[in-house]
Amino acid sequence: MATVLSGTATKFRLVFSTPVNGLEACKAAVFAAGAGRYPGGKYTECCWTVLGTGQFRPGDAANPHIGVVGKLEYTEEVRVEVMCFGEGIARMAVAALKRFVFAP
Repeated sequence: MATVLSGTATKFRLVFSTPVNGLEACKAAVFAAGAGRYPGGKYTECCWTVLGTGQFRPGDAANPHIGVVGKLEYTEEVRVEVMCFGEGIARMAVAALKRFVFAP
């Protein structure tokens, strides 16, 4: 979601979910990229989080890290929303999150 603010950079909302044990590392990655920082420097590392339950069923072609093929799995997850001021910041935050998520 993007919003254009008069006289300022476009504001983007980055929304992602992570397992609870990955929360702090995910937030650190997007904050290091500049997300969650309001113009003027008065506030940094701002985000909104909520705990919930995610679900998925691995298909026949899956090689699940969690769960078993064909069986419905429930996991505790955290939904994170963070603002990015400017397209460049949004792109860097997404790239940082992808590096964290897919790191070997």
